[in-house]
Parts: sequence; C-alpha cells; structure tokens
Amino acid sequence: MKKILWIIVAVLVAGLCVFGYFRFYFVFGEGVRSGELNYVVRKGVIWKTYEGKLIQTGIRTQTDGVQSNTFLFSVADKEIAERLMLESGNVMDLHYKEYFGRLPWRGHSKYIVDDIVSIKEKNTTIDKQNEEILSTIAPGSEGSEQVIPGLY
Repeated sequence: MKKILWIIVAVLVAGLCVFGYFRFYFVFGEGVRSGELNYVVRKGVIWKTYEGKLIQTGIRTQTDGVQSNTFLFSVADKEIAERLMLESGNVMDLHYKEYFGRLPWRGHSKYIVDDIVSIKEKNTTIDKQNEEILSTIAPGSEGSEQVIPGLY
C-alpha cells in the first residue's frame, strides 16, 4: 500500500514540475516588435522589475482609421533596461520571448524583451513635408508656429 502511495505522489510531483516548466519557463513564441519606445520604468512592491511600453502605428480592422497599438513588455536584464531608458522616444526593434504565464520576479508581462535589434532616430519626414508645404503657401513662415488645418 505504501509503495502505491509513493508512486502516486511521485507522479503528481513530476506532473506538477512538467506543468510549471511549460507554464512559466517554456518559450511559447519569440519575435521582433518595432515601434516608438514610450517608456521603461522600474516598479514593483516586493520584486522590482523593469516594465515598458512600445507604441506601434498601424491600422486595426475592428476600428475605423489609424490607431496606435501598444506593446507592453518586461525586461529581465538590467543593462538592456537601462539602455532602453536612455533611448525613450526613438523608434526601435526589440526582440522578445513570449511565455504562457508570468512570474512576479521576471516582470508584470508575459512578453520579455531580451535584446535590442536596432535603434533609429524618430522619423520627422512628416514635419519636414509640412514645413515645405507651408513655405510654398506662405513664404517666410517656415519657422513659425502656424497650423494649417489638414496638414498634420
């Protein structure tokens, strides 16, 4: 009878370990997200983790018009998080891993950024185009703060 009980306990413990591994440590997906880095902050009550937000522009099919999509992520590596803090506002490509579940000491999100693929300065071509159009409509007002409806 004791032998059967030990086998049942061993199977339950092994099953729990397998479940825990797949739930919290198995990489479900990985990829690269691109967008403008909004912020990276260090927060938490017991475990201080780095959390960030990437703004992706695009078109959502469920809504009308152009909407910005947000990518909320956590950063486990302190060096990467500190570098991201200095690059806020720039357009970047971030490599991430996706897990089925989140761990409180790893972050508040199931998306963990583990690498910075590229960093680009914010694209200002729209501002330059508006300035060129403004200079043709009203010469001499390139540096002014006038806003022409429909240009931006």
